[in-house]
Amino acid sequence: MQFENRIEGGRLLAKELTEYANRHDVIVLALPRGGVPVAYEVARALHAPLDVFLVRKLGVPGHEELAMGAIATGGVRVLNEGVVSYLRIPDVLIDQIANIEQRELERREKLYRGTSEPLDICGRTVIIVDDGLATGSTMRAAVTALKRQDPARIIVAAPVAARETCEAFKADVESTCVCVMSPDQFDGVGRWYRDFSQTTDEEVRYLLNRAKQPPRRRAA
Repeated sequence: MQFENRIEGGRLLAKELTEYANRHDVIVLALPRGGVPVAYEVARALHAPLDVFLVRKLGVPGHEELAMGAIATGGVRVLNEGVVSYLRIPDVLIDQIANIEQRELERREKLYRGTSEPLDICGRTVIIVDDGLATGSTMRAAVTALKRQDPARIIVAAPVAARETCEAFKADVESTCVCVMSPDQFDGVGRWYRDFSQTTDEEVRYLLNRAKQPPRRRAA
């Protein structure tokens, strides 16, 4: 099975999350950029507010697709200690890369949200969405940062996730994982989409602005 695109992935994911529809305590957060089209469809189906939560991967120098960790809004840094130890990556290099990614995180936050305040997370059920979960390091950084804001519950959600990654989130007593597919042979997120073209900043801004006028809530 493949999703046609992120829109279809989001609509199918929303069907797995119907128990959270029409609830005043639920908010949907998207990991930009690819998670935004997915999260938009989830938020629209559940009649829940939508916002972004900024996370940046820390790629291994020369092999940037391999994550040695990630940073998130709120000064959170999560490292993949196995990768860092195996490749003997020095702290000074990690700091250099983290500083570069921090500047990009701040740029995107200003670009996407402007002067708008982020949604209040304290005491609410947070569904945090990406277009797929491979190692889960980016999502793990997001969950770590979210926990500092005292949500009632965190639901990690994606159309597709590596089975072991999804199981790892399910094992966390403070979060759970919901996905449409969790194949044993994962081979990267893009394999599971026919159209996996890059989501642009303009698309992110468009969807966030469109979500500010949500459809009328249906009766529970």
